[in-house]
Amino acid sequence: MFNKLFGRSSSPAPATAPVARTSVPDLTKRAAISLTKHGLSGRQAAVYLVLDRSGSMRSFYKDGTMQYLGERALGLSRALDDDGKVPTLFFSSGIDGTTELDLDNYAGRIDNVHAQLGHMGTTNYEAAIQAVIDDYQTSAPSAPAFVLFQTDGGPDNRRAAEQALIEAKKLPIFWSFVGFGNHVDFLRTIDDLPGAIDNTGFFHVPDPHSLSDDALYDGITAQFGPYLTDAAAQGILR
Repeated sequence: MFNKLFGRSSSPAPATAPVARTSVPDLTKRAAISLTKHGLSGRQAAVYLVLDRSGSMRSFYKDGTMQYLGERALGLSRALDDDGKVPTLFFSSGIDGTTELDLDNYAGRIDNVHAQLGHMGTTNYEAAIQAVIDDYQTSAPSAPAFVLFQTDGGPDNRRAAEQALIEAKKLPIFWSFVGFGNHVDFLRTIDDLPGAIDNTGFFHVPDPHSLSDDALYDGITAQFGPYLTDAAAQGILR
């Protein structure tokens, strides 16, 4: 997966104390329940995580919200992905850094990598989208990709972001956008992009602090089943 900028060496303690939350094994069970609810039991996908590091995201990193989102992504991967690993990309004005989460390497990992990345910039969606596409095509997994793409604002360049998602329609990649806060008007339009298939989903999370695990999994997987059906019918799935 991603040509990692940060290895698996021992990391310093997280910058913020962990909050009470569900363990990854229990998150895996909750993710599996949601997948079954949406007719996805037994399906496989390579799970990616894309995290916004724009300046407005600072508080969500500081209070552990982003670390826990990484753990939730890992729970989903263990229920959906054949290797249970999550290639993770941090973006702002460009690609800030990458890492990988798995059951032996997740505790404090999002916090620690974020702390090494320095300046928090803007929201260059297309750079993040292209980086995922490049990695997926290089690693060439047999399963489609499920990309959990988190952001709290619109793209720097709307047209470039739209074009990147339109170009991605020819690939077996589903983009599940999670929009924190209330500046997510762009994400409300992505289902209407031109093309024969809808390769995106949008789950609005006004306040991530009140988001339950079950609500997250239901929200991000609800449109994945219909996508897989359409992608198979159109010969997009391998």
